[in-house]
Amino acid sequence: MNWTEMRKRFHLPDGVIYLDGNSLGPLPVAAAERVRRTIEDEWGQLLIRGWNTGADGEGWMGWPTRLGDRIGRLIGAPEGSVVVGDTLSIKVFQVLDAALKLRPDRRVILSDSGNFPTDLYMAEGLIATLGQGHELRVVAPEDVATAIDDAVAVTLLTQVDYRTGRMHDMASLTALAHDHGALAIWDLAHSAGAHEVDVTAANADFAIGCTYKYLNAGPGAPAFVHVRPDLQDRIAPALSGWLGHAAPFAFDPSYRPGPGIERMRVGTPPVLQLAALDAALDIWDDVDMPALRARSLELSGRFFDGVSELCPSLMPASPADQTCGSQVSFRHDQGYAVMQALIARGVIGDFRAPDILRFGFTPLFIGESEVDAAVSHLAQVLTTREWDQPQFLARKAVT
Repeated sequence: MNWTEMRKRFHLPDGVIYLDGNSLGPLPVAAAERVRRTIEDEWGQLLIRGWNTGADGEGWMGWPTRLGDRIGRLIGAPEGSVVVGDTLSIKVFQVLDAALKLRPDRRVILSDSGNFPTDLYMAEGLIATLGQGHELRVVAPEDVATAIDDAVAVTLLTQVDYRTGRMHDMASLTALAHDHGALAIWDLAHSAGAHEVDVTAANADFAIGCTYKYLNAGPGAPAFVHVRPDLQDRIAPALSGWLGHAAPFAFDPSYRPGPGIERMRVGTPPVLQLAALDAALDIWDDVDMPALRARSLELSGRFFDGVSELCPSLMPASPADQTCGSQVSFRHDQGYAVMQALIARGVIGDFRAPDILRFGFTPLFIGESEVDAAVSHLAQVLTTREWDQPQFLARKAVT
């Protein structure tokens, strides 16, 4: 792949080394024009007619499933098994409730301490809402396999740990869950667009993820949900929204779930965000995922080695091998201040409590020169204690 040409497809501010695409992807150059066209040519000219016939002949109402199919190709999901809309938290609630209903005789939801907190929060909230004695059992990531037993209804796991980048083996843990009669939900928030994913080969029951990280659809971009095809017509949505109805414009007084993946729709599609997502996904039509993964490992390994050599005060938090996602994390007791000082130099990563500096590596817009410069800046911040200043120690709302 031509990485130099790929970089030109993103808007990147001068003087910035962006190592936070694992939290918010940069703006694709084509997205601004695509959103402008949606605003001016579709919303502006077509008004409400845009739901049926957009400027290109396709109405907005069909975008969630069409874009779902585009994402499906990146996660190994068959056509008609992915839909886009709402937020990741909502999708967690939906699939977890659906899974529990399919295992009514079981009460244990198994997760791990490396899971993203919102997944655990939604599980706690669902348990309280159901009031049926379910239990959220949280174990260490390395103990998940031995914790799966015949009491587990569903495993709720994030494939790539958001803090350390440690990666679960989706296929083996899914098979183990199935061996014990449990269902498997996979959160792909730090996987989709970062490395090869194949939910079909892994036989995953449900998968969820967001589009504003590696897929570069912009802040607040909607989530996606995948349901294994043979389960789709067996699930009863807890969030029985208007657009998940079998015939929304029949205005029936009672809910009837839509066919297949359509029943996982809830609210009105966020049209402007979907337009940005559509433009962002055009980039992925030209990406070779094995090449992307190899390049990501090369860059993250280069960074890991450089930091290990020049920054001895940092402790590695990520695996030093290919069991890691497209990020590298280190620990420092003043990690927040260190990261703020680094950002002030134009090297943007992020911090995750309690002590983790996190750096993402997206080969679509990062190369060796950025990696080496980032290592150099980080070493200077640490060697000179540049981080030990009031403006870097004061916590902001978003870290």
